[in-house]
Amino acid sequence: MSDKYPPVGFHFVVNVEGLNDDSRDSGFREVSGLNATVGEETYEEGGENRFVHRLPTRVTYDKLVLKRGVLKGSELIGWFRNTVESFTFDPKGVLVTLLNEEHEPLESWSFINAYPVKWSISDFNAQNNEVAVETIELAFQYFRRVNSG
Repeated sequence: MSDKYPPVGFHFVVNVEGLNDDSRDSGFREVSGLNATVGEETYEEGGENRFVHRLPTRVTYDKLVLKRGVLKGSELIGWFRNTVESFTFDPKGVLVTLLNEEHEPLESWSFINAYPVKWSISDFNAQNNEVAVETIELAFQYFRRVNSG
């Protein structure tokens, strides 16, 4: 494993539990939503006028957003279609792994009980020479960082 830091952000892989029989479903051009925010509430103590107490509440997470070129016959899209067309939810574990130059894991993030909530495709425009990109958004309970090294 490399000691070069910081690592590059363009060498990564995404694995969806039970859906990666087809290696095409693990390659994405962009992954976002690795954000966690601790909520807070304020409490005004009687007689204390210098400050307001800030107390932690629940943690909230953004949706995990995956972007890639449109693929025909993708298991991941089949998972989404089953959710939309049958309104059947089948939560799965998702693992996002940052790789080094030797294709070895540096760090991973495990998303617990993820399920698809949105799919969109980029606009078609005859004046642009761009790949058609599909965006898949996943909701999940929480994520945790997994040390790979």
